[in-house]
Amino acid sequence: MKKKIKRIAILTGGGDVPGLNSAMKQVIHRAEKEGIEVYGFKRGWAGLANYEHDKGLEGNTEWIRPLTFADVRTIDRYGGTFLHTSRTNPGKVREKDMPEHLRKDGITYPADITDTVVANLESLEIDALIPIGGDDTLSYAARLNQAGYPQIAIPKTMDNDVFGTDYCIGFGTAITRSVQAIHDLRTPIGSHERIGVIELFGRNSGETSLIASYLASVDRAVISEVPFDIERLAEMALSDKKRNPSHYSVITISEGALPVGGQIHQKGEKDAYGHQKLGGIGHWTAEKIKEITGKGVTYQQLGYMMRCGAPDALDRMVAMNFGNLAMDMLLDGASGLMTALHEGKYTTVGLNSVIEGVKRVEVDRFYDTQEYKPVIRRVQNLPMFLR
Repeated sequence: MKKKIKRIAILTGGGDVPGLNSAMKQVIHRAEKEGIEVYGFKRGWAGLANYEHDKGLEGNTEWIRPLTFADVRTIDRYGGTFLHTSRTNPGKVREKDMPEHLRKDGITYPADITDTVVANLESLEIDALIPIGGDDTLSYAARLNQAGYPQIAIPKTMDNDVFGTDYCIGFGTAITRSVQAIHDLRTPIGSHERIGVIELFGRNSGETSLIASYLASVDRAVISEVPFDIERLAEMALSDKKRNPSHYSVITISEGALPVGGQIHQKGEKDAYGHQKLGGIGHWTAEKIKEITGKGVTYQQLGYMMRCGAPDALDRMVAMNFGNLAMDMLLDGASGLMTALHEGKYTTVGLNSVIEGVKRVEVDRFYDTQEYKPVIRRVQNLPMFLR
């Protein structure tokens, strides 16, 4: 006989994306109708790591809050996450990030405080957890799953690179924003008859550059999966400019792109998941193209503009349905799963799948490595986002 769920918790981790609030609102709406209490941990896994169970709820308002439908009635009208977020990883806590009440002599860093996380959940009598995040956030959810704690995870990331699902919350809006920005940037690039270089978020997946360039009819698209020859790219950009009656050309480039013989552009301290910030390859590429061609070049890094504001209709639809699906699974007594889309259909996969592979552009099917262009043809029976 399945255990009746009385209380659940929800959290969001990693980078914010449009659609997070829509997913949470749907979960809370469904839970309230079923008579289930909901708590929200603030700042992702940091809320669970910093919760002090001996202080109770009243002493932990910085890290947790009860949630009713009245609290979330309007949150889906806005982007981001109203619970806030962080990149905390309780499986690999650095000394500087260790909560004060957990510090003691003899700890080896980075430290795994999963036992504390589980104890906190049990002290709150949380029957199941719904973590919403990208591959980093959900990699810790998989660690917690291995510790035996009931969860149904929801994938989100504008990079669309969580292994196990064709689509992640935030991707559609990021592409919509990118296409609009590319078309808007044609105004100054075209007016000055320049070559435009537009750098897109996406980490080590080139899908944002691939799909945005395809939809915006960009001349060339550099993706993370294929090292590019800067001399050849410059020649192509100049040739594209000459062929265009308006005397300009446009290139998109993934922030994780790698020039032949060069390095990925990273900076800053590594975060709790071992990542440095990516960015700057677009500027380097723009300067090199200017040097090689002798022509004017306009560089623009779209950055956070790709993930800001309210979600588009697609992300609202997917976020709400992922929230619904997560609740369906919990009510059916399931755990250890992640909501997913496969070939346009809602489904679930094992939560551990997020750490069992890497999701990248299928270069052989969708990209011309010689021309630096998306190659999309014979789409019959392919899913909407060409997975």
